[in-house]
This record gives sequence, structure tokens and C-alpha cells, in this order.
Amino acid sequence: MWKRKVLKKKTRQALKFNYWRMVAVCFLTAMLTTAYTSSTIFINLYEPDHTSSPAPDVSTGASNSEIIADTVEQISDEPVQVFDSPAGSALDLLINTYTSGKSVFFSILRALNNILAHTFELSSVFLMAGVLLAFLYQFLIENMIVIGERRFFLEARNYHQTRISKIFFLFKLRFIRNPVWIMLCRSIYQFLWDLTIVGGIIKHYEYSMIPFILAENPSISRSDAFHLSKQLMHGNKWRMFLLHLSFFGWHLLSLFTLGILDFLFVNPYMAGTDAELYMELRRNYVLSRSPGYEAFNDRLLEQVPSEDELLISKALYDDSEGPYTKISYFAPEQYPVFLYSIQPPERAVKAPIHADKKYGFLSCVFLFFAFSIFGWIFESLVHLIRDGVFLNRGFLIGPWIPLYGLCGLILLIVVQKFVHKPIPAFIMMMAIYSVIEYLLNWFLEYEWDIVQTDYTGYLLNLNGKTFIGGAIFFGLLGCAFLYYLAPKWDDLFHGLPEYIQILLCVLLCTLFAADFVYALTHPELLSELFKPGFLFTKV
Repeated sequence: MWKRKVLKKKTRQALKFNYWRMVAVCFLTAMLTTAYTSSTIFINLYEPDHTSSPAPDVSTGASNSEIIADTVEQISDEPVQVFDSPAGSALDLLINTYTSGKSVFFSILRALNNILAHTFELSSVFLMAGVLLAFLYQFLIENMIVIGERRFFLEARNYHQTRISKIFFLFKLRFIRNPVWIMLCRSIYQFLWDLTIVGGIIKHYEYSMIPFILAENPSISRSDAFHLSKQLMHGNKWRMFLLHLSFFGWHLLSLFTLGILDFLFVNPYMAGTDAELYMELRRNYVLSRSPGYEAFNDRLLEQVPSEDELLISKALYDDSEGPYTKISYFAPEQYPVFLYSIQPPERAVKAPIHADKKYGFLSCVFLFFAFSIFGWIFESLVHLIRDGVFLNRGFLIGPWIPLYGLCGLILLIVVQKFVHKPIPAFIMMMAIYSVIEYLLNWFLEYEWDIVQTDYTGYLLNLNGKTFIGGAIFFGLLGCAFLYYLAPKWDDLFHGLPEYIQILLCVLLCTLFAADFVYALTHPELLSELFKPGFLFTKV
């Protein structure tokens, strides 16, 4: 019989060895998924100043509580005033704190409100496209990251050098079809049970071990995954509820820090404790030889092989001509992936990416435009998924945002020197983005009286021209660019003949220069571009 104190003690011991990695994994998971929604309150906290004149802002649209109120008003044809009272204000805060704007549910409600309020028009098509993209993102990417987070914490218990990139392990294995199907079924069943309220709470705990089971064995069948989760939680649902309830004091304290304490301690503490609980329930189930125990087939999570055992296994593996034959994955204090039950296709096994590689002049020119275009696509997709509108975040006509390219170049020139120190590099990326965004917005407002973005009302904003949330998101993008995208794109670029490389850079520079000169000589067109009513609109 497991005890809460024992599980928490083991988690605290794991935190001593893997603290920053655990914090980073929970932080990435919170940024990329709908998990840990209360932790992100300090990033998106918005308090509008009703005394000031309205100005363009970067609001993500209506809050989740407003979306719910709009839906009720559309159905009942009566105004909803429940959020006007003090109790309603508290309810409003709870809804917006513990739900996520990235949720498919709120994307559907937003589209439904638009269709009910207006006749079917082009904006409705964008909203429906946003719902579809939100659905695809949640089940093809978000759920896989959640499983990857579980995998990281399962390995980090005994392997103290577990890499942060473990949260993407299903993508590296090229094995996502079965986990996607099982997690989709889990979401559908959970939603149906949530309609009964009490049944939803019970099933939430009954299904809670499915991501852990998939993290251990992604090839398990749907029926076996649900069956094993049910068996593991038999007689443990109430005890797991009490386990989570024991963290209430930490969550309450975290609210006073606007979620910062969640990032720094509570989230990795809870995630690690859940992983310890899974391993305890799994161990008891395997020892009792209960039906289906063979599906728990990753003994290396429990029993760390000795160095001699690893050397023998590696020698035998080399003779087997496996996908890792040419690339050594024998690293101390890391899970031996070449012994995992599922092996990736040989084409998916690549040499480690060297983020400290040197970039020549042509590479820097190409990467400037690559990251500028990537930023334009990224922000357009984010606002399409979140708000159901296309949003031209750039101040030029073409599909690029130079702010991204400029920051990318600075990362390659300045921050790359700290590539082996991820945390200082991340902080530097945030600082660089904040400075450049502030200066750019100040210049647009001073020179052309154009307020491209107004962050007034957001927590930790600087004169409404930049704020902490944008800096954090760009810091994450900067890490992706510095550690993965830039080396990959540079390899692809150098795969082209040299004369093609030169022609491509000249063409991109010519188009960009023409676009920039046109924008400088026609500021009135920029002002019109920023007005609502265009295909790409400001919000």
C-alpha cells in the first residue's frame, strides 16, 4: 500500500538531481499544451484600463468566461449578468485561470457564437478553419507532448541526465498513430462523462494512467490501455484525489505569486509525484501477475542496467544492424534508447545536431529570411487557431516579419556563444526580443503615428510596447531556432548548389528591399492595412 509521504520524498530526491530539467519540461509543456493553465496566468494576465481611450491591443480576443456568456446569450436571447457581482467576478477569475484559450472546446464556442450572431460569411470560414486546426493541434501534437512529458518523468527518476527533448520522443520514433487514437478516445469518453459531472470526476482519475501507460508502451491496444488504467486505479481514485489535494496549500501560495511558484516548484513536484505513483502501482500489478501485466514491458524504467550490461547489449546490438548502429546512443545516466521496445525507422535516426556550428555570410542572409517568414506563418496560424482570424503581424506587405529575422541573426552572433548554457541563453533571448520590439514599436509610433501593438494592461509591460508574455514565447522560439531550426535549415541550404544559394539570397534581398522602400514611401497604406475589415486584420 503506497503512502503519500513516501512518494513525495522520492520526488524531492529526484528534484535534487534534475531540478532545472524538470522545471524546463513543465514550462515547455505549459507553453505548448493546455496543461498547467493556472501557471500561465502571469504571462497572459490582462487588466484593461477603462479610463483610457481605446487603442489597438494584442488581446487574444474574448476571454473564456466572455465566450461562455456570449454562448448563453445567443441561446437564451437574454443578457448574462452573472459575472457582474462579486461572486461572479470570482467565478470569472476561476474560469479564466483554470481553462485555456487553446482548448478546442472554446474554439468551437467562439465559432458557434459568430455563426449565431451573423449570417454565414467569410469570417465564419476562418473560424471553422481555426476550429479544425485547433483540433488537429490538440490531438496530433499536444497530446503527444503530454505523453512525452510523462516519459521524461518516468526516466528522470533513475536516469539523472535525461534530456529535455524526451518530451518529443514519439515524434522521434515516428510512432504517433496509435497514441493519437487512444488519446482521442480518452478525450471523447471524458467529455461524455463530464456531462454527468460526478461521473466526469471519477473517470478523470480512472483514465489518469493512460498517458503513463502510453509513455511506457506506445504500441499497446486501446482496450488494453483503458483496461490497465482502470485496474491500476481500482481502489486508488480517492487516494489519488487526496494526493492531489495535499498540494492545495502550494497552489494557494502560487496564486499570490501569479503562477511563478508553479513553474519553479509545484508543477515538477506534482508531475514527479504522479510518475512515482504510476511506478508504484505498476510494480504491484506486475508482481501480482494480474491479467495484461505483460504490456508493462519496459523493465529499464525500474531496473537500471549496469555499465557491463550496457556494453554487452551495445555489442550485441551492433551485430544486429539496428537503426542506431552507426550512431552511438550510449550516454552515461541516460536511458539506453537502443534497447527500447519500439525502434524508429533507420531514416529517422540522425546524427546529433551541433548547435554551436559556424554560419557563413550566405547562411546568415538565408536564415534571416527563413526566420522572418517562419515568424509570419507562425503568428498567422496562432491567431487563426486561437481567434479564428488571419492577422498580419508584420508592418510590410510581404509574408515576413523582420523582427524575427533580426532577432534570429542576433541569436546566431551573440547568444550562440552561450549555447552550452541553455538557461542564460534563454534569458538573453527574452531580453533581446524585448529591446528590439520596444524600439520597433516606438519608431512606428514616433515616425508614422502607427500603434502596431499596445500591451497596456498586461502584466509587466513596458509603456505598452512590450511585455513579459511575448518575451517568454519568443525565448522559446529562439531556443527552437538556435538549437534545432537554424542547424537544420542551414544543412538544407548548403545542400543546394552554390550558384543557387547566391541567386536565392539575391532574390530574397531584392524583394525585401522593394517591399521596405514601398512601405517607407507609402505610410498611408500601412495605416489602412492596420484597420479592421481587411483579410488580414489587426485585433
